[in-house]
Amino acid sequence: MKRKWGNIFLAVLLGVALLVSPATLAEAAKGPKPVDLKILAINDLHGQLNVSQQIGNDRAGRADYLAAYLKKHEQEGQNVLKVHQGDIVGASAPVSALLQDEPTIEILNELKFDLGTVGNHEFDEGVDEMMRLINGGHHEKTGDFAGADFPYTVANVVWKDSGKTILPSHSIKRVEGIPVGFIGVVTTTTPSIVSPDGVKDVKFLDEAESINREVKKLQKKGVKAIVVLAHEGGSQDRETSELSGPVVDIAEKVDDEVDVILAGHSHTYMNGTVDDKLIVQAYSGGTAFADVDLQLDRRSKDIVNKKAEVVTTYHSGIEPDPRIADMIAAYEEKVAPIINEEIAEAKETITREQNNAGESALGNLVADSQRQYMETDFAFMNPGGIRADIEAGTVTWGDLYTVQPFGNDLVTMTLTGEQIKRLLEQQWQPDRPRFLQISGLTYTYDDSRSQGDRVLEIKKEDGTPLEDDATYTVTANSFIATGGDNFTVFSEATDQVTGPVDLDALIDYAKKLPQPISYEIEDRIQKAN
Repeated sequence: MKRKWGNIFLAVLLGVALLVSPATLAEAAKGPKPVDLKILAINDLHGQLNVSQQIGNDRAGRADYLAAYLKKHEQEGQNVLKVHQGDIVGASAPVSALLQDEPTIEILNELKFDLGTVGNHEFDEGVDEMMRLINGGHHEKTGDFAGADFPYTVANVVWKDSGKTILPSHSIKRVEGIPVGFIGVVTTTTPSIVSPDGVKDVKFLDEAESINREVKKLQKKGVKAIVVLAHEGGSQDRETSELSGPVVDIAEKVDDEVDVILAGHSHTYMNGTVDDKLIVQAYSGGTAFADVDLQLDRRSKDIVNKKAEVVTTYHSGIEPDPRIADMIAAYEEKVAPIINEEIAEAKETITREQNNAGESALGNLVADSQRQYMETDFAFMNPGGIRADIEAGTVTWGDLYTVQPFGNDLVTMTLTGEQIKRLLEQQWQPDRPRFLQISGLTYTYDDSRSQGDRVLEIKKEDGTPLEDDATYTVTANSFIATGGDNFTVFSEATDQVTGPVDLDALIDYAKKLPQPISYEIEDRIQKAN
C-alpha cells in the first residue's frame, strides 16, 4: 500500500513538472527577484526656498517645484529613500535665513526626508546652532524649534575633548529586510572656510579613512550594500565624461564594499563611475536632484545593479506642490516688511562672474562699499562671500541680503605693504585660486611663476607703488580677518577693530550711489601672462 501511494505521489510531481515551462524553470534557477531601491538625493540647497534660476529658456529651482518633482519620482518606486548631502542651510535666501533656517528644515520634514549629512555651511553659526536645527531647541530670535524629523550622520567630525563623533557615524535603513548602510562625511577643508571660532571644539578627520572605519563596522553587522553621503565634490568633463576632484580621490581610496557616493559641495553635475563606485552630484540650489536606482540581491544582500539620472527641476510642464507653496508664502509674509524695502535701482545686472584675471563687477562694488563705510586705504573681499548677482531693476533689501547673507562683521586693521603682497600670494591655494575682490589698489600677477612669487606689482589707487615698510589701513570681513579661506596673513595685522556687519555697508553704499547703479570691471586685477 505504501509503495502504491508513493508511486502516485511521484506521478503527480512528474505531471506538475511537465506543466512548468522551461522559461519558468530557468527563472527559478536564477534565484529570487532582486529588491528595487530608489534614492532621491539633493545637495547644496542653501535655503533657496523661493529662488529660481534661468537655465536655457526655462526657470528651474524653488522648493515647491523641487517638491513636485520629488513626489512624482517617488511614485515611480516601491522602495524610496530621500537623502541630502549637506549645505541644505547656510548662505540662504532671506525667507529662510531671517528665520534661522528653520523653514528649510520644516520643508524637508514635510517632504518626509529619511537621512542627511552636514556640509561646511551647517557650521556657519557654530556647532551649537547646527545641533539646534537638527535636534531642536530654543533661539532668541525664533523661539522653540522641534528640529529635523529625520536623522543625520557624519563619520569624520569628532569632539576634540572625547574623540567621539558629534553625530551618528553611520545609519542603517532596511529595505524589504535587506540592510543598507549610509555613511556621511564632510569636506576636511571646513575649518578654513567657516569662522574658526565656530568649529574650535571639533576636529575634522580624513574622509576616506573615516569611511573605511565605518565600512568595517557595517560589515560586522552583516551590511553589504553601502552608500556614502559625501559633502565633497569634483567635476566631470563634458566631452570625455571623466570625473575628477576630491570626491574621486576619496572613491579610489575607500573600500570596494562602497557601492555609491552621493556628492556635493562643488555645485556641479557628476554622474559616472570610478573604481566601480557610482558618483552622483546634482548641481545646487534646488535646480536639480539625483534619481538613483539600485537593485539589491536577496541572497547576497549586496547592490548588484546601479544607475543614476540628474533631473533638472524645470518649471515648464509641472505644477508646484501646493502644500510647499503655501508654506513658502507664509514664510515670505513673515519677512516681507524687511526684505521688500526698496534700496536702489540697477541700470543693468551687476554680476559676480570673474574675468580671466579674477575680477568681477560686483566684487568691485562690494569691496568699494566696505572701504567707503570703514574709511580705510584698502578693502579685501572673499569671492565666496558674494552669493548672488544684483539683477537689473529695483534693488530691495532682500536682494542685497541674498548677495551677502552671512552677516559677517567688518574689521579694520593695519598691514604693511610686504604683508599685503604675501596676502595676495595666498590667493593661489591647493585646490584652486581664490581671487580676493579689492578696492583702493591694483596689482599685476603672473601665475606661471613659482608659488609665493606671482604678484609682480601693487599700486595704490593714484598709481604710486606700495612700499614694503609702509603701513596701510585695511578692511576685511570677520571671516577672512580670522584666517578663513586660508588667508592667514590677516592674523598678523595690528590695530584690529570690529565694526558693523557687511550688509549695512552694502546697503548704505547702494543708497548713496548715483541712480540707477552701474558698475563694471576696471582692470584692478591684471594678469601679465
